[in-house]
Parts: sequence; structure tokens; C-alpha cells
Amino acid sequence: MERKKILITVTTYPLPSNKYQELVCTAGLTEKGEWIRIYPVPLSKLVNNRFRKYYWIEINLKKRDSYKDFRPESFNPVDASMSDLKILDQIKTKSNWLLRKELCLKNVYISLTKLIEDAYDKDKSVSLATYKPKRIVDFVIEEDERDWKKEWKEQMKQLCLFTGEEFEKLDIKKVPYKFSYRFIDEDGTRRKIMIEDWEIGQLYWNCIKTSASEEEALKKVRARCWDYLVEQCDLHFFLGTTLQWHRRKGSNPFVIIGLFYPQKEKQLKLF
Repeated sequence: MERKKILITVTTYPLPSNKYQELVCTAGLTEKGEWIRIYPVPLSKLVNNRFRKYYWIEINLKKRDSYKDFRPESFNPVDASMSDLKILDQIKTKSNWLLRKELCLKNVYISLTKLIEDAYDKDKSVSLATYKPKRIVDFVIEEDERDWKKEWKEQMKQLCLFTGEEFEKLDIKKVPYKFSYRFIDEDGTRRKIMIEDWEIGQLYWNCIKTSASEEEALKKVRARCWDYLVEQCDLHFFLGTTLQWHRRKGSNPFVIIGLFYPQKEKQLKLF
């Protein structure tokens, strides 16, 4: 058991998989810049905003069983209910995210090809990373299923049982769209990766509340994710592997589990 101090940078929207271990990913960085994945996190702590981004937390963790999860960054809470969780101070956005940059941009991949190689290197098995695409070319919105499948609901109920929660009271709605970025990698490869963080799911539902139609809401989502995040911000991706595709050595086991978006720095003109 270790008492870990972690800066929370990632909380993903619940995403069912063949094994409910992958339903929710919460991750962050230690003071040394090392990535830590925490599973499972009680869904109520996400719904009630207990794991807020860029807050330091302290919690007792233990390394996950390597048979279940071989990824070196993966840890279990010692107490499933997280009664030992201590929420500390927040790193603010002062000076265009200066303090956040010092930690989150300490190690940045600019080649997804290299990152995937490191994921499959048996001595590294990198499964969490900060990545900067060479150029983002599109934000993609695709229709998805309107409700959770029955077996997926059962998986989420299993997770709640493990952490002592009541799933029905959480009212976690299925986002009926998939959101992705298309981009060009450092080697010129064109790629597309889905966004699975909690923030974009909540963005969609917030836009629904303030819109007369889904079409209007999706325009607002695009305005945020393209007009603001791409056009005005120095956008980086927090990437994480899914256990299933990392184990199978898929062509790209990574998904976008968080976004890092300080404003673009204005360059001074030289006279």
C-alpha cells in the first residue's frame, strides 16, 4: 500500500466494455510527472464532482493485479469506498496555465507512432501519455445508440455493487453521439481518435439544456471543440489505452481521455 499524491487531469465518461474494469478511467500525475490510473472510482464521486480536474488528492493505492491489468500505471484504491480520499488545493489557470504546463507538459509525445511502439515495448508498456498532434484537421460528430444496452447497464450495476452504490440513483445518461478529432501525426499519417472524457459528455448535456434542438446543441459543441479549443488554444491530448486493445496489440490502442488547452501564446513581432 502506498499513500499517493496525484493531480487529477482525467475523468472519462462511463463507457461500457466487454469487461466492466474499463468503464471509467480516472488518472493524473504525481509531483514527479508520473502517470497514475485509478480504478475503480465510485461513479457517485464523478457524478457529484468529487474528482475535479487539476485538484491534488491524496489516497491509499495498491498496484493492480498484473494478471488483470498489466499496464504499469494502473492502481486500485485500497478502500473501495475511498473513505481515505483527501482533496487538497487546486492548480489554477493563472499566467495561461503556467503551473499546469510545468507538470502536464513535462513529457510530451509528438509522434503517435512512437507512442504506440512504447506501448508495446515490454519494458515500457506506456498506457497514459500527453500527446501533441502536428495539425488538427477536423472535429467529427457521429450518431450513436440512444440508450445503454441491457448488458452494459448490468456491467455498470456490477461496478456500483463493488463500490457500494445504487446505480439507479445516479441517473447517468447515454450520450447519443460519438465525438472525435481527425489530425495529422508528426510522420504525416492521418489519424482519427475518439474523445471519451467526462467533460465532453457534460458539455453535450449542458448544450442540450440551453438549446431548442439537438442540432443547435451540436453546433454549440462544435463551436467549443473546434472554434475555441482548436482555433484559439494550444490543444494537447491526454491519451490512454483501453486494456482490451492494448492486450491484443491493436493498430492503435489509444483513445483521447482528456484535453489540455491553454491559450495560444502570442508571438512578438521582430522589427
